[in-house]
Amino acid sequence: MTVDQISVFVQNRAGQLGDVTRALRDAQVNIRAMSLSDTTDFGVLRLMVDNAVRAQSALQAAGFTAGTTPVIAAELPDRPGGLDGVLALLAGKGINVEYLYGYTQRSSSEATLVFRFDRMDEAENLLKENGIRVLSAADLG
Repeated sequence: MTVDQISVFVQNRAGQLGDVTRALRDAQVNIRAMSLSDTTDFGVLRLMVDNAVRAQSALQAAGFTAGTTPVIAAELPDRPGGLDGVLALLAGKGINVEYLYGYTQRSSSEATLVFRFDRMDEAENLLKENGIRVLSAADLG
């Protein structure tokens, strides 16, 4: 089960991220996790939100180029080696991680990682077969 991640192209200038968060605030969209990668002129902001459809619409209305990408959000043990074991499992099947980002909550013994794989269906099945909880959009919202 994949969840929709919002990808937004932003100019690499002061205030641009605030423009994004303001558009989401005004649309009553809550950000759950984010990652920003930059180049000299622009960045790619990846967001997990509580309502991807509303977020994409609000961002496009504000003049941003925004789209959705299916990703897998999975809960992993929040302990040394928790991620390493999963990466070894994936590498053993030749599944490449294109990118990932994550977050933890103090009240949980689990960390949530957001993955984009080259073979999404195989990765999802492998994670589930090995007892790794794959989250739905409702789990994140």
